[in-house]
Amino acid sequence: MKFFFSNQVLDTDTRELSRQDMPVSLEPQVFDLVVHLMENRDRVVSKEELIEKIWQGRHVAESTLTSRINAARKAVGDSGAEQALIRTIARKGFRFVGSVQTGKQTAAAPEPMVARREPAMQPAPTDRPGIAVLPFINVSGDRAQEYFSDGISEDIITALSKLRWFFVIARNSSFVYKGRSVHINEIARELGVRYVVEGSVRRSGDQVRISAQLNDVTTGSHLWAERYDRRIEDVFAVQDEITEAIVAAVEPHLYAAESFRAQHKPPGSLDAWDLLMRALSHFWRVTPQDNTVAQALLEKAINIDPHYGKALGLLATSRIFGAHMGWAPMSSVMACATREALAATEADSEDAWAHLGLGYSYLFARRFDDAIAEFELALRLNPNFALSQAFYAVALCYAGRYKEGDAAIRRALRLSPRDPMVAIYYGLGGYIQFAGGHYDEAIRLARESLRQRADFVGAHRVLTAAAGIKGDRELAAVALQGLCQAQPNISLEWIARELPMRLAEDREHYLDGLRRAGLR
Repeated sequence: MKFFFSNQVLDTDTRELSRQDMPVSLEPQVFDLVVHLMENRDRVVSKEELIEKIWQGRHVAESTLTSRINAARKAVGDSGAEQALIRTIARKGFRFVGSVQTGKQTAAAPEPMVARREPAMQPAPTDRPGIAVLPFINVSGDRAQEYFSDGISEDIITALSKLRWFFVIARNSSFVYKGRSVHINEIARELGVRYVVEGSVRRSGDQVRISAQLNDVTTGSHLWAERYDRRIEDVFAVQDEITEAIVAAVEPHLYAAESFRAQHKPPGSLDAWDLLMRALSHFWRVTPQDNTVAQALLEKAINIDPHYGKALGLLATSRIFGAHMGWAPMSSVMACATREALAATEADSEDAWAHLGLGYSYLFARRFDDAIAEFELALRLNPNFALSQAFYAVALCYAGRYKEGDAAIRRALRLSPRDPMVAIYYGLGGYIQFAGGHYDEAIRLARESLRQRADFVGAHRVLTAAAGIKGDRELAAVALQGLCQAQPNISLEWIARELPMRLAEDREHYLDGLRRAGLR
């Protein structure tokens, strides 16, 4: 069905909205909201009905509904002030009040009877980039093995859906292409996606080889490809392991591709998503200057959409992280970061980044149990979230639960060995080893962190403390010099005041190592 209104066309079959033949990007929930209002334009639609229809009755905050209504108005060229198309009826609900025609064409603007060139592929009609996971091809020659290749594809779809920063095509839509020879560009155009994951499964005896690759269809490039060889002893355990490895590898490449795309857009055309991606690329560089730039970009994104949970969650994380690194006093960012993190969870309670920001804020407020609970919730929402896994690890360690922290940081490193933040994970792992009394391993991990990021202050702290405890004067002197260069304001008083260690003996242990190395 096509709805024609103003100078726009909304097509429910292709799930596209266009204005003057130009596609308009909007999120799937927003698209569904507009369609429902348009289909019921002869009456007022209550808030309760919208929640039941769009969110299937799940509890959503008032601000979330307001955000989607605002996004719907923006998409159709309306505003809350004008309400020329979507009108708020006080204490009753909403109604689409624009003039609408249905059919294939409008009387005022008939389509010309000439051959039309197929339009160029456009991004998915959403504020998130779209991804399709095609059914993995079973090349074993045994149709009885189809269940395994299908299971891999379905698990990847489910796992990617937990990222929430991307729009993942549902299984029933992507599996339409199973067994069909269709060019990847045509699939992307039909599904409205930028990225396609495809692969194959070859099983022979107790061996299985799985190949996968991530394609950027808009540029025609392969962003990532990998092959996995495994022995099948427990088929479902192997399936879970491969799924986890693929999703953890794909995620950073998606962010990198989106950041690159945002960097090359004209400044005047940047929307909240573009600003978020630009901010993320700066956040990953882990420098004081880049962290400041990331926060400025996120503030711009929030000015565009005050209820943008993703941007709020990342902004809170960035503020606390900067103070954790010693780039700003924790006291100057704590209140603001906590407020932003709470707003993020209110705007989108199922966004893992929102709970990461809140957990990180609670940790430095010494609310250890609340912090750990928030990190655990973030990991339930996205089990492959390596950054949250790493911060969860250090929260456990700061709370005195070293062995659990060690297991968590190992999982973060296993999840995302190519992560832009992997040097940070090694540094955190070094601190956890120090806290557990394993000083040689703490030194090894700190050195690995510094090999990858020579300016990472956390690794400098650990290396200095571990060298001090071991009595290695030469290493301690070199490490302390590097620490003071990386963090000029470092002191024993700063460590005691800023780092949230629940147990007094853990704090004294760390201070003793640094004191022995010569820090005052």
